[in-house]
Amino acid sequence: MASPLHTPRNAEISERDRSSVFHSWSAQGTLAPLPLAGGSGVEVWDADGRRYLDFSSMLVNVNIGHQHPRVVAAIQEQAAQLTTVAPAHAHEMRAHAAELVLKRAPEGFSKVFFTNGGADANENAIRMARLTTGRDKIVSHYRSYHGNTGAAIVATGDWRRMPNEYSRGHVHVFGPYLYRSEFWAETPEQECERALRHLERTVQAEGPDTIAAFLFETIPGTAGILVPPPGYLAGVREIADRYGILLILDEVMAGFARAGEWFAFDAFDVRPDLITFAKGVNSGYVPVGGVVISDAVAAVFDDRVFPGGLTYSGHPLAAASIVAAQEAMADEGVIENARRIGDEVIGPRLRTLAEESPLVGEVRGRGVFWAVELVADPATREPVATARVGAIKAAMLERGVLGFVAENRVHVVPPAVIGDADAHRGLDVLVEVLQAEATRG
Repeated sequence: MASPLHTPRNAEISERDRSSVFHSWSAQGTLAPLPLAGGSGVEVWDADGRRYLDFSSMLVNVNIGHQHPRVVAAIQEQAAQLTTVAPAHAHEMRAHAAELVLKRAPEGFSKVFFTNGGADANENAIRMARLTTGRDKIVSHYRSYHGNTGAAIVATGDWRRMPNEYSRGHVHVFGPYLYRSEFWAETPEQECERALRHLERTVQAEGPDTIAAFLFETIPGTAGILVPPPGYLAGVREIADRYGILLILDEVMAGFARAGEWFAFDAFDVRPDLITFAKGVNSGYVPVGGVVISDAVAAVFDDRVFPGGLTYSGHPLAAASIVAAQEAMADEGVIENARRIGDEVIGPRLRTLAEESPLVGEVRGRGVFWAVELVADPATREPVATARVGAIKAAMLERGVLGFVAENRVHVVPPAVIGDADAHRGLDVLVEVLQAEATRG
């Protein structure tokens, strides 16, 4: 720990970090982590005092903004009263947190199982589905990310599952993605119809009585913010019902204001059997996640032991942060702000950018959840090289905007509390950087 007379600077913190911390998803020898020392609202600052507009929400989770005073105070007050309690005990703050999460769920949900984060929320939802149905297989999308625990990482569709495929019973399908259609579709209606046909044929080929659940992100996030076409999720529900399959909707990234709704599926005609959440429920102030359980699934375990648990399930500090965050989001109109910013600022600005920039193949999103897909050639839709995307992120950082990039995309994912001026400020930088990059070719 630094002495009161010594305030570490960026270079020192970076060196100490590189020498002692093993980072996620990284080759350790080439890391250059940005040292962050503080934050407030939609801004963060480094140890040298330089400020950045956070257009990444860290990992697309700081929905309520940095250091919200009501959430910080709630954590402090709970820490002064009781810092931890075993999950076998009842605790008022845990019950209150569950009640507020259930308030946002559809009718027919009355229980929440708390976890440490989104990955083990999906892990336990999978367990519940298998035990409820007596079946084994889980069907998920190739373009997806569900977390880095045993079954969650194999349910993930992208490359990260490949070194980790030691969990059983996982099947993948292509979901709708009209811009890069796997189904030769030319309209959203065709993409929806053909993606559903592909899903149902996969179910039939695998054997319906072997499939426990569909595990789908309501809006796939890291995979590209792939907003499903009208009718797709309702069609998934119909297929699930036809074959006795449970539907798990992963709301870890899309939920709690990110897509301009409490739950992203509120904008679609669908009701899941299990809902997984984390990230935005408390903006990541304390690690937490959970599974919202339908009454039918919960009843399975009334007289049967649920063989799962976590030491920190419903941790008091996490529960206090959920309560404060949920109350503040409701009182301050955070959901409505996210929806309005998406409709009136981010969406229109990005659509104009798509019309004007040869680098932009497509923009898509809702709320404060948008992707700008970059292409080397608009005609062939060839993705831009990864190195160019890295250069774009670095150029944004140099101009004071902390961005989020994935593959050939820049994701525009600021905190849901962002105002018009700050949203325009970040978008101005993105436009400037893309214009400069297009000029370089």
